[in-house]
Amino acid sequence: MEEAFVDVPLYGEFARLEGRLPDESTILRFRHRLEKHKLADDIFATINDALRAQGLLLRAGMVVDATLIAAPSSTKNKSKKRYPQMHSSKKGNQWYFGMKAHIGVDAESGLVHTVRGTAGHVGDVTEGNALLHEQETVVFADAGYQGADKRSDARPDVRWQVAMRPGKRKKLDKAGNPIDVLLEKAEKLKAGIRAKVEHPFRVIKCQFGFVKVRYKVHAEQFSFTARQERHAAS
Repeated sequence: MEEAFVDVPLYGEFARLEGRLPDESTILRFRHRLEKHKLADDIFATINDALRAQGLLLRAGMVVDATLIAAPSSTKNKSKKRYPQMHSSKKGNQWYFGMKAHIGVDAESGLVHTVRGTAGHVGDVTEGNALLHEQETVVFADAGYQGADKRSDARPDVRWQVAMRPGKRKKLDKAGNPIDVLLEKAEKLKAGIRAKVEHPFRVIKCQFGFVKVRYKVHAEQFSFTARQERHAAS
């Protein structure tokens, strides 16, 4: 954030900062104060209310997804233990260690309305219903959310449009079977709507630099700073 204030003047204007810009320590102390008084969620809700009042956040349909943010597996605290929110997770045939960001996005505008952070091994479907804001009627999600509508925390008034599992989709007869042809078209339509969720992930990782997260120990507390992969080499 300190670098962003310097590189992007618009951030400073938005925060109404003039003259000397805050350094990393000042920003971190401010963030901890927000967390201590549980103000971050209230600020986020206020922003969403303002967007909805201007017609930018429709809330009828939403898209949910999650992304892994890797962390160095060798970093430990004074007790020789890793931070409990960092955990191993397998995606495809590759293992990752770190955290996971779960987000809910407005299907019309692509604006993020809900964010939850968990350890890397927490399943996408586990957090799926927690991302809902109680005003949507339909939710679009990838195959990792299969069964979200059958969980104990599922709402009966929400219709889940979950992608077909890749293995099952490959078996569709897209040339001869008219039903399979329609199913393939439906999957493409759902994929086009789900694409809205990829833009926030690009912003988080490419613009905000959360491709990797590293964590340092100060006494018994942890503080988090983000860095891009290009900085890791140096």
